[in-house]
Amino acid sequence: MKKHILSIIGSMAFCCVLTTTSIIQANASETKSKKVDGSYLTTEDSSTGYTTNSKSRGIYLMTGDCTISKAGRGRVYAYASTTANWEVNYMATLVFVDQYLEDIDEWGQVASWVEEVENDIYMSTAKTVYVEGGYYYRVRAHHIAGDAYPYEETASFTNGILVN
Repeated sequence: MKKHILSIIGSMAFCCVLTTTSIIQANASETKSKKVDGSYLTTEDSSTGYTTNSKSRGIYLMTGDCTISKAGRGRVYAYASTTANWEVNYMATLVFVDQYLEDIDEWGQVASWVEEVENDIYMSTAKTVYVEGGYYYRVRAHHIAGDAYPYEETASFTNGILVN
């Protein structure tokens, strides 16, 4: 009987520990997984976003992607690429680096540039951008391709990474 009671008490203690651990992990994941305009705020060193909507693929435009990664104190490396289904007359990638503005709970643009090519199937662009430490940053990219205007267009974006 004594062993049976000790077994029940041990099982209850084990259940309490599991429940407490689950609650702590849930609270921790809630604080680091806040989602703002499609991007999660993370403490990762890098993040990559892809065009995922199959409807955004067209006759000319195949895919687009973008990446943000830490490049040292107060710097991020921003990259984006666009791929066509075959050689097209015009391709462009518009890249935006955004900073999370906590006071208004929105992303604000801090840098941007455009890269264009003609008669190609693939293009990429990258820059190191100097940013203020202590904030989350993400990259958004607009991918454009086609033989004649209006061109096909899609977009990609990363999660936000915390930069020191």
